[in-house]
Amino acid sequence: MSPQSIHHSVRKLRPSVRRGVLALVALVVLGAAGAATPGAQGARDQQRAMWVTVTHPDGAPVTGLAVDDFQVREDGVQREVLRVEPATGPIEITLVVDTSDAASAYIADMRRAITDFIKEMASGNQIALTTFGGRPQVVQGYTGSVELLTRAIGRLFAERGTGAYLLEALVSVARGVTKRAPDRAVIVAILVRGAPEFSNQPHDNVVKALRDSGAAFDALVVESGPPAALPQGSDQATANRYVEAEGGVRERDMVLDEGTRATGGQNVQALSGMALTPEMKSIVAQLGNQYRLVYSRPESLIPPEKIAVSVKKPGLTVRGTPVNPGG
Repeated sequence: MSPQSIHHSVRKLRPSVRRGVLALVALVVLGAAGAATPGAQGARDQQRAMWVTVTHPDGAPVTGLAVDDFQVREDGVQREVLRVEPATGPIEITLVVDTSDAASAYIADMRRAITDFIKEMASGNQIALTTFGGRPQVVQGYTGSVELLTRAIGRLFAERGTGAYLLEALVSVARGVTKRAPDRAVIVAILVRGAPEFSNQPHDNVVKALRDSGAAFDALVVESGPPAALPQGSDQATANRYVEAEGGVRERDMVLDEGTRATGGQNVQALSGMALTPEMKSIVAQLGNQYRLVYSRPESLIPPEKIAVSVKKPGLTVRGTPVNPGG
């Protein structure tokens, strides 16, 4: 019976009876509202997304996974995975390159690796190039032009007598990414292990800046041997700088470890300069085969401290980067 018919029938009743019927109808309506509460609560759940990379032990990407293959936990609490699809759309990529004195022997290898990388990734994406031999410098702003990026690569030279300022470069780049808030962003640092680190940045500040940016941080480290030794005959000021650099290297190592893990990136060790090209090609393959995973989160004013994504199939490595809420 329609609401109009009920109203018309109730009007025909005696006043006392009509009041009782209306009270009964009110109770039924309230009961129906109470029964709908769980559905209303579910409607207030938030949908959040992650960029997810799944790889075999050799680093090759795993494709063809579906919703039932994934699990997401926030602070240890499992969430419902709603959708999983191949990641599409542009990526903002920042290449942060070591041009300190310690990188002299590897500049040619870096150029080759970066050249091959941009040939694969420039189309449809925005790529920028920043160096950190001495204070960080933007060699090329964000562009999809292979020609402009190739010219920038030709301007990569080691700066004689300089140390590395990687941590300062990462903070600067991360803050820029935070301000622009792209939907999908990656920061790739290429550095030499033996370079002294002169940045005056504690590791936790750098890790926070990287996490807040929403970008995945990949570090590609050339294992060049022990850090550069203090030159003989150095004055006291130079000796003090090298003592500071030792502390900077410790802070840098913690950023390479914690920063990559906290952002869904990877800390890759290249045994030689020649290994840079295949390692960069591996990054290309992984970026080209990511997933966009959407899951449900109960509405809350307090964001989770830790988000973990995994797959049910054993032996695979999974990394996830939360999508910017505005993206």
